[in-house]
Amino acid sequence: MATLDGLPPLRDVVQRHGLDAKKSLGQNFLFDLNLTQKIARAAGPLEDVTVFEVGPGPGGLTRAILSLGAKKVIAIERDARALPVLAEIADHYPGRLEVIEGDALQIDFAALAAEKAAGGPVKIIANLPYNIGTQLLLNWLLPEDKTWPPFWQSLTLMFQREVGLRIVADQEDDHYGRLGVLAGWRTDPHMMFDVPPQAFSPPPKVTSTVVHLIPRANPLPCDVSKLERITHAAFGQRRKMLRQSLKPVGGEALLGKARIDPQRRAETLSVEEFVRLANLL
Repeated sequence: MATLDGLPPLRDVVQRHGLDAKKSLGQNFLFDLNLTQKIARAAGPLEDVTVFEVGPGPGGLTRAILSLGAKKVIAIERDARALPVLAEIADHYPGRLEVIEGDALQIDFAALAAEKAAGGPVKIIANLPYNIGTQLLLNWLLPEDKTWPPFWQSLTLMFQREVGLRIVADQEDDHYGRLGVLAGWRTDPHMMFDVPPQAFSPPPKVTSTVVHLIPRANPLPCDVSKLERITHAAFGQRRKMLRQSLKPVGGEALLGKARIDPQRRAETLSVEEFVRLANLL
């Protein structure tokens, strides 16, 4: 029985190919095509857009992105077992799906975008493997070549809800930390909606959430390495006053230059105040 996109139901595809989710690869498959459509729509219009997807697995989200009119999908898949499934989708959408077998952490996405998108708009949409999701996000927020604005127009990514809360957290929030500072400095991040465990196969032990991030055209000028040093020190001892937690990077002298009360704690500082400290380091 075909689905609305003319391809077989995902459960049938997975069963036919014997594609069980591997815990070692952080895999949890989404079979609900209505849900994958909802995730793809959260990225906004996809016409004329080249989309990068990491960890497509059996291709539920891939199918949704293609059905919504993406110009092309570049899918990075580490699991060779999924390649025959993705090849069937590529045959159904001739010339619009390219699958690259490899480890997403080793991919130079900016170079790949320059090659594959030829200057056209790029978005990243992915149900990220739990075990590499945060590191991939940091790679996209803090590119090695320090280029900004980045090659991507937006990131629409699924994380464990706990990680999503940390990404969008602002000062005074219990989840506010290094990830919230870095994401808030470089992007405007928003939580879109939660996805319950039972939507996946196998069901994870935690709720997931979809986060949408749009890059700031002109984030406050700051040296990334210094901002990372400041946030590492501040949140490494987050229950202590800043005069104590920031001792390794200048302590009260640095805080005095920045005109920040040394008795405050890390979670009370805004992104702008962290940037000011980093610029004075």
